[in-house]
Amino acid sequence: MGDENSNRPRTLGYYSRPSHEGYRNAIDLPEEAKVSTLRSDTIRLVQNGCAFPRLMSEDLIQHLKDFLRIVDSIDLNGATRNTTRLRLFYFSLHEQAINWLDRLPLGSISTWDDLTTRFLARFFPPGRTAKLRKDILMFQQHQDESIWNAWNRFKDLL
Repeated sequence: MGDENSNRPRTLGYYSRPSHEGYRNAIDLPEEAKVSTLRSDTIRLVQNGCAFPRLMSEDLIQHLKDFLRIVDSIDLNGATRNTTRLRLFYFSLHEQAINWLDRLPLGSISTWDDLTTRFLARFFPPGRTAKLRKDILMFQQHQDESIWNAWNRFKDLL
C-alpha cells in the first residue's frame, strides 16, 4: 500500500522544500564493520595534522603518509584499519577535495584501496606522474654519494 499522497501531482512548492533525500555518502562501510563513536578530539587531530589541500601545490603523497601516520596510531575500540581510515579520511579534506568526495556515486567506495586510487587519480597531476617516472628511470648515484644515501633518495621517489 502506498502513501495516500503518492498519486497527487507534485507542485513547485513540493520541490522547493528542503529534504534529506538528496544526501549521498560515497563511502560505504562494510556490513560487518565495527563502528564506534568518533570523538571530537580525534577528528581535530586529523584535521590539524594532515588537512588537504592547504595549498593546491601540496604534495598528495605526503598528505596520505601524514594521514596514515596519524590514523593508524588511533585505536577506535577494535575497529579495523580499513574502517578507521574510511571514516576519518573525510575530515582530512578541505574545499575542492570535499566537493569531489561528495560528488562520487553513492556507495562507490568500500575499501581504503578504492579511496586512495580515486583520490590519486583525481588530484595527482599527470605532469607530476611523468616527472616522477623520468626521475626513476634516469636515477643515478651522485659522485661522492654513499650507496645508503642514494638508496634512500631512490626510495623517496617511489
